[in-house]
Amino acid sequence: MQALRIDHLSDDLSGANLVEVPTPHPGAGEVLIRVHAASLNYPDLLMTRGEYQFKPPVPFVSGLECAGEVIEAGRDSGFAAGDRVMGGNKTGAFAEFASIPDRNLSLIPDALGFAQAAAMGAAYSTAYTGLVELCGLEAGQWVLVNGASGGVGLAAVDLAKALGANVIAATGVEAKRERIGRMASPDHVILSQGRFRERVIEITNGKLCDIVFDPVGGDTFDESTRCVAFGGRLVVVGFTSGRIAQVATNIPLIKGFSIVGLRAGEYARRFPERGQAIEAKIANLAQAGRITPAIDRALPLSKWREGFEAMANRQLVGKVVFEPGA
Repeated sequence: MQALRIDHLSDDLSGANLVEVPTPHPGAGEVLIRVHAASLNYPDLLMTRGEYQFKPPVPFVSGLECAGEVIEAGRDSGFAAGDRVMGGNKTGAFAEFASIPDRNLSLIPDALGFAQAAAMGAAYSTAYTGLVELCGLEAGQWVLVNGASGGVGLAAVDLAKALGANVIAATGVEAKRERIGRMASPDHVILSQGRFRERVIEITNGKLCDIVFDPVGGDTFDESTRCVAFGGRLVVVGFTSGRIAQVATNIPLIKGFSIVGLRAGEYARRFPERGQAIEAKIANLAQAGRITPAIDRALPLSKWREGFEAMANRQLVGKVVFEPGA
Protein backbone atom coordinates (compact mmCIF):
# COMPACT_ATOMS: atom_id res chain seq x y z
CA MET A 1 0.00 0.00 0.00
CA GLN A 2 1.01 3.65 -0.31
CA ALA A 3 1.87 5.50 2.88
CA LEU A 4 3.50 8.76 3.90
CA ARG A 5 6.56 7.63 5.86
CA ILE A 6 8.85 9.83 7.94
CA ASP A 7 12.33 8.37 7.39
CA HIS A 8 14.24 11.04 9.30
CA LEU A 9 13.40 14.22 11.17
CA SER A 10 13.86 17.54 9.36
CA ASP A 11 12.70 21.15 9.32
CA ASP A 12 11.92 21.12 5.59
CA LEU A 13 9.93 17.87 5.13
CA SER A 14 12.92 16.28 3.39
CA GLY A 15 12.51 13.26 5.66
CA ALA A 16 8.95 12.59 4.48
CA ASN A 17 8.35 10.29 1.50
CA LEU A 18 5.38 8.64 -0.15
CA VAL A 19 6.43 4.99 -0.35
CA GLU A 20 5.12 1.47 -0.81
CA VAL A 21 4.95 -0.43 2.49
CA PRO A 22 3.29 -3.71 3.53
CA THR A 23 -0.38 -3.52 4.41
CA PRO A 24 -0.62 -3.82 8.21
CA HIS A 25 -2.07 -6.92 9.86
CA PRO A 26 -4.34 -6.14 12.80
CA GLY A 27 -3.12 -7.44 16.12
CA ALA A 28 -5.17 -8.33 19.16
CA GLY A 29 -7.68 -5.60 19.88
CA GLU A 30 -7.08 -3.86 16.53
CA VAL A 31 -9.28 -3.19 13.53
CA LEU A 32 -8.05 -2.95 9.95
CA ILE A 33 -9.69 -0.17 7.99
CA ARG A 34 -9.48 1.06 4.43
CA VAL A 35 -8.72 4.76 4.80
CA HIS A 36 -11.01 7.00 2.76
CA ALA A 37 -9.91 10.27 4.37
CA ALA A 38 -7.25 11.36 6.85
CA SER A 39 -6.97 14.86 8.29
CA LEU A 40 -3.80 16.82 8.87
CA ASN A 41 -3.24 18.16 12.38
CA TYR A 42 -0.56 20.52 13.65
CA PRO A 43 1.07 17.73 15.71
CA ASP A 44 1.60 15.82 12.44
CA LEU A 45 3.76 18.68 11.21
CA LEU A 46 5.59 18.95 14.53
CA MET A 47 6.34 15.21 14.54
CA THR A 48 8.18 15.51 11.21
CA ARG A 49 10.57 17.84 13.08
CA GLY A 50 10.73 15.94 16.38
CA GLU A 51 9.11 18.92 18.11
CA TYR A 52 5.96 17.28 19.47
CA GLN A 53 5.76 15.79 22.99
CA PHE A 54 5.11 12.36 21.49
CA LYS A 55 8.23 11.29 19.57
CA PRO A 56 7.76 8.03 17.68
CA PRO A 57 10.94 6.26 16.57
CA VAL A 58 11.72 6.72 12.89
CA PRO A 59 10.75 5.48 10.44
CA PHE A 60 7.02 5.84 11.08
CA VAL A 61 3.91 6.38 8.98
CA SER A 62 2.52 9.84 9.66
CA GLY A 63 -1.07 10.72 10.51
CA LEU A 64 -3.04 11.10 13.73
CA GLU A 65 -6.56 10.40 12.56
CA CYS A 66 -8.64 9.08 9.71
CA ALA A 67 -12.02 7.78 8.64
CA GLY A 68 -12.79 4.75 6.56
CA GLU A 69 -14.41 1.36 6.18
CA VAL A 70 -13.75 -1.68 8.35
CA ILE A 71 -12.05 -4.49 6.44
CA GLU A 72 -11.26 -6.86 9.31
CA ALA A 73 -12.31 -6.77 12.95
CA GLY A 74 -12.11 -9.14 15.88
CA ARG A 75 -15.26 -10.77 17.16
CA ASP A 76 -15.14 -8.80 20.40
CA SER A 77 -14.25 -5.45 18.83
CA GLY A 78 -17.81 -4.20 18.48
CA PHE A 79 -17.26 -3.58 14.76
CA ALA A 80 -17.97 -5.55 11.61
CA ALA A 81 -16.71 -5.48 8.04
CA GLY A 82 -18.29 -2.60 6.17
CA ASP A 83 -18.81 -0.32 9.18
CA ARG A 84 -17.97 3.34 8.62
CA VAL A 85 -15.58 4.36 11.40
CA MET A 86 -13.37 7.22 12.48
CA GLY A 87 -10.48 7.45 14.90
CA GLY A 88 -6.71 7.22 15.10
CA ASN A 89 -3.61 6.19 16.97
CA LYS A 90 -1.05 9.06 16.87
CA THR A 91 0.60 7.62 13.73
CA GLY A 92 -0.36 5.51 10.73
CA ALA A 93 -3.34 7.39 9.27
CA PHE A 94 -1.72 8.74 6.08
CA ALA A 95 -1.93 5.44 4.23
CA GLU A 96 -4.36 3.38 2.19
CA PHE A 97 -4.96 1.05 5.15
CA ALA A 98 -4.52 1.51 8.90
CA SER A 99 -4.66 -0.86 11.84
CA ILE A 100 -6.17 0.95 14.81
CA PRO A 101 -7.05 -0.19 18.35
CA ASP A 102 -10.79 -0.80 18.55
CA ARG A 103 -11.02 1.41 21.66
CA ASN A 104 -9.88 4.35 19.52
CA LEU A 105 -12.61 3.95 16.92
CA SER A 106 -16.24 5.01 16.77
CA LEU A 107 -18.98 4.78 14.18
CA ILE A 108 -19.32 7.79 11.90
CA PRO A 109 -22.58 9.73 12.42
CA ASP A 110 -24.86 9.23 9.42
CA ALA A 111 -24.86 12.98 8.73
CA LEU A 112 -21.10 13.04 8.02
CA GLY A 113 -19.11 11.94 5.00
CA PHE A 114 -15.65 10.43 5.35
CA ALA A 115 -13.84 13.76 4.89
CA GLN A 116 -15.89 15.54 7.55
CA ALA A 117 -15.55 12.60 9.92
CA ALA A 118 -11.78 12.59 9.52
CA ALA A 119 -11.70 16.32 10.23
CA MET A 120 -13.85 16.09 13.35
CA GLY A 121 -12.14 13.85 15.90
CA ALA A 122 -9.08 15.55 17.38
CA ALA A 123 -10.21 19.13 16.71
CA TYR A 124 -13.66 18.81 18.25
CA SER A 125 -12.60 16.63 21.17
CA THR A 126 -9.96 19.27 21.98
CA ALA A 127 -12.52 22.06 21.73
CA TYR A 128 -15.15 20.22 23.79
CA THR A 129 -12.72 19.12 26.49
CA GLY A 130 -11.38 22.65 26.88
CA LEU A 131 -14.60 24.63 26.63
CA VAL A 132 -17.07 22.32 28.34
CA GLU A 133 -15.21 19.79 30.48
CA LEU A 134 -12.56 22.10 31.90
CA CYS A 135 -14.29 25.48 31.71
CA GLY A 136 -17.98 24.64 32.08
CA LEU A 137 -19.13 26.69 29.10
CA GLU A 138 -22.67 28.01 29.49
CA ALA A 139 -25.03 29.62 27.00
CA GLY A 140 -24.73 33.39 26.96
CA GLN A 141 -21.08 33.51 28.01
CA TRP A 142 -18.49 35.43 26.02
CA VAL A 143 -15.78 33.27 24.42
CA LEU A 144 -12.66 34.55 22.64
CA VAL A 145 -11.04 31.99 20.32
CA ASN A 146 -7.52 32.81 19.18
CA GLY A 147 -6.06 31.14 16.09
CA ALA A 148 -9.60 30.83 14.78
CA SER A 149 -8.51 29.92 11.24
CA GLY A 150 -6.93 26.64 12.35
CA GLY A 151 -8.72 23.33 12.60
CA VAL A 152 -8.91 23.41 16.40
CA GLY A 153 -9.75 27.11 16.48
CA LEU A 154 -12.59 26.79 13.97
CA ALA A 155 -13.89 23.75 15.86
CA ALA A 156 -13.94 25.80 19.07
CA VAL A 157 -15.83 28.61 17.32
CA ASP A 158 -18.33 26.17 15.80
CA LEU A 159 -18.88 24.29 19.06
CA ALA A 160 -19.18 27.39 21.24
CA LYS A 161 -21.80 28.83 18.88
CA ALA A 162 -23.72 25.54 18.86
CA LEU A 163 -23.82 25.65 22.67
CA GLY A 164 -25.19 29.17 22.79
CA ALA A 165 -22.10 31.27 23.56
CA ASN A 166 -21.30 34.72 22.22
CA VAL A 167 -18.15 34.09 20.19
CA ILE A 168 -15.32 36.39 19.16
CA ALA A 169 -13.03 34.72 16.63
CA ALA A 170 -9.52 36.16 16.43
CA THR A 171 -6.96 35.79 13.67
CA GLY A 172 -3.59 37.36 13.00
CA VAL A 173 -4.23 37.56 9.23
CA GLU A 174 -6.57 40.18 7.80
CA ALA A 175 -7.16 38.14 4.63
CA LYS A 176 -8.68 35.30 6.66
CA ARG A 177 -11.36 37.30 8.45
CA GLU A 178 -14.05 36.97 5.80
CA ARG A 179 -13.51 33.22 5.38
CA ILE A 180 -13.66 32.60 9.13
CA GLY A 181 -16.92 34.51 9.33
CA ARG A 182 -18.39 32.55 6.44
CA MET A 183 -17.20 29.10 7.52
CA ALA A 184 -17.91 29.24 11.26
CA SER A 185 -20.39 32.13 11.78
CA PRO A 186 -18.92 33.70 14.93
CA ASP A 187 -20.59 36.82 16.30
CA HIS A 188 -17.45 38.88 15.63
CA VAL A 189 -14.11 38.37 13.87
CA ILE A 190 -11.19 40.51 15.03
CA LEU A 191 -7.48 40.83 14.34
CA SER A 192 -5.29 39.54 17.15
CA GLN A 193 -2.66 42.17 16.58
CA GLY A 194 -1.35 44.77 19.00
CA ARG A 195 -3.70 45.84 21.80
CA PHE A 196 -6.75 43.89 20.68
CA ARG A 197 -8.13 44.07 24.24
CA GLU A 198 -9.67 47.42 23.30
CA ARG A 199 -11.72 45.74 20.59
CA VAL A 200 -12.82 43.01 23.03
CA ILE A 201 -13.88 45.70 25.53
CA GLU A 202 -15.90 47.43 22.81
CA ILE A 203 -17.64 44.23 21.68
CA THR A 204 -18.48 43.00 25.19
CA ASN A 205 -19.45 46.42 26.55
CA GLY A 206 -16.60 46.22 29.04
CA LYS A 207 -17.45 42.76 30.36
CA LEU A 208 -14.45 40.99 28.73
CA CYS A 209 -14.53 37.23 28.13
CA ASP A 210 -15.55 34.37 30.38
CA ILE A 211 -13.33 31.97 28.41
CA VAL A 212 -10.30 32.62 26.22
CA PHE A 213 -9.25 29.61 24.12
CA ASP A 214 -5.65 30.03 22.99
CA PRO A 215 -3.78 27.67 20.63
CA VAL A 216 -1.35 30.46 19.65
CA GLY A 217 0.79 31.50 22.62
CA GLY A 218 3.41 34.25 22.28
CA ASP A 219 2.23 37.85 21.98
CA THR A 220 -1.36 36.72 21.47
CA PHE A 221 -1.36 34.94 24.83
CA ASP A 222 0.21 37.98 26.51
CA GLU A 223 -2.58 40.25 25.30
CA SER A 224 -5.21 37.60 26.05
CA THR A 225 -4.42 37.82 29.76
CA ARG A 226 -5.91 41.31 29.52
CA CYS A 227 -9.08 40.01 27.84
CA VAL A 228 -10.27 37.60 30.54
CA ALA A 229 -13.12 38.65 32.81
CA PHE A 230 -12.86 38.33 36.59
CA GLY A 231 -13.44 34.66 37.48
CA GLY A 232 -12.84 33.61 33.88
CA ARG A 233 -10.66 30.93 32.31
CA LEU A 234 -7.71 31.20 29.91
CA VAL A 235 -7.17 27.84 28.20
CA VAL A 236 -3.64 27.00 27.01
CA VAL A 237 -4.08 24.79 23.94
CA GLY A 238 -0.75 25.17 22.12
CA PHE A 239 1.97 27.45 20.82
CA THR A 240 1.57 27.82 17.05
CA SER A 241 3.27 31.23 17.25
CA GLY A 242 6.49 29.43 18.16
CA ARG A 243 6.94 31.19 21.51
CA ILE A 244 5.87 29.65 24.79
CA ALA A 245 4.55 32.61 26.77
CA GLN A 246 5.22 33.32 30.44
CA VAL A 247 2.87 35.12 32.79
CA ALA A 248 3.55 36.93 36.05
CA THR A 249 1.36 35.25 38.66
CA ASN A 250 0.14 38.61 39.99
CA ILE A 251 -1.90 39.02 36.77
CA PRO A 252 -4.29 36.07 37.30
CA LEU A 253 -4.32 36.88 41.03
CA ILE A 254 -5.39 40.50 40.58
CA LYS A 255 -7.77 39.74 37.72
CA GLY A 256 -9.16 36.64 39.48
CA PHE A 257 -8.93 34.27 36.51
CA SER A 258 -7.56 30.75 36.09
CA ILE A 259 -5.08 29.47 33.53
CA VAL A 260 -6.08 25.97 32.39
CA GLY A 261 -3.79 23.57 30.54
CA LEU A 262 -5.49 21.44 27.91
CA ARG A 263 -4.32 18.02 26.66
CA ALA A 264 -7.50 16.46 25.34
CA GLY A 265 -5.95 13.16 24.31
CA GLU A 266 -4.33 12.66 27.69
CA TYR A 267 -7.56 13.67 29.43
CA ALA A 268 -9.44 10.94 27.55
CA ARG A 269 -6.74 8.36 28.32
CA ARG A 270 -6.75 9.15 32.05
CA PHE A 271 -10.53 9.40 32.27
CA PRO A 272 -11.80 6.96 29.61
CA GLU A 273 -15.44 7.18 30.70
CA ARG A 274 -15.36 10.95 30.29
CA GLY A 275 -13.60 10.57 26.96
CA GLN A 276 -16.34 8.26 25.70
CA ALA A 277 -19.01 10.65 26.94
CA ILE A 278 -17.35 13.56 25.13
CA GLU A 279 -17.18 11.50 21.94
CA ALA A 280 -20.88 10.65 22.20
CA LYS A 281 -21.91 14.26 22.80
CA ILE A 282 -19.91 15.46 19.80
CA ALA A 283 -21.46 12.73 17.63
CA ASN A 284 -24.95 13.74 18.74
CA LEU A 285 -24.28 17.38 17.89
CA ALA A 286 -22.96 16.38 14.47
CA GLN A 287 -25.90 14.07 13.78
CA ALA A 288 -28.29 16.89 14.66
CA GLY A 289 -26.50 19.19 12.22
CA ARG A 290 -25.47 21.62 14.94
CA ILE A 291 -21.73 21.34 14.24
CA THR A 292 -19.93 20.85 10.93
CA PRO A 293 -16.16 20.53 10.46
CA ALA A 294 -14.68 23.15 8.14
CA ILE A 295 -12.43 21.76 5.40
CA ASP A 296 -10.00 24.07 3.63
CA ARG A 297 -9.06 21.53 0.98
CA ALA A 298 -9.23 17.82 0.19
CA LEU A 299 -6.17 16.42 -1.56
CA PRO A 300 -5.05 13.06 -2.89
CA LEU A 301 -2.32 11.62 -0.69
CA SER A 302 0.10 12.14 -3.58
CA LYS A 303 -0.22 15.90 -2.90
CA TRP A 304 0.66 15.57 0.78
CA ARG A 305 3.40 18.20 0.48
CA GLU A 306 0.90 20.89 -0.56
CA GLY A 307 -1.10 20.28 2.60
CA PHE A 308 1.88 20.25 4.95
CA GLU A 309 3.36 23.38 3.40
CA ALA A 310 0.04 25.23 3.52
CA MET A 311 -0.15 24.45 7.23
CA ALA A 312 3.48 25.44 7.86
CA ASN A 313 2.95 28.73 5.99
CA ARG A 314 -0.33 29.49 7.85
CA GLN A 315 -2.39 29.57 4.68
CA LEU A 316 -5.29 27.44 5.90
CA VAL A 317 -8.78 28.22 7.13
CA GLY A 318 -10.00 24.86 8.38
CA LYS A 319 -8.61 21.37 7.94
CA VAL A 320 -6.62 19.65 5.19
CA VAL A 321 -7.94 16.20 4.38
CA PHE A 322 -5.91 13.63 2.43
CA GLU A 323 -7.73 11.00 0.39
CA PRO A 324 -5.58 7.91 -0.24
CA GLY A 325 -6.30 6.25 -3.53
CA ALA A 326 -7.91 9.38 -4.99
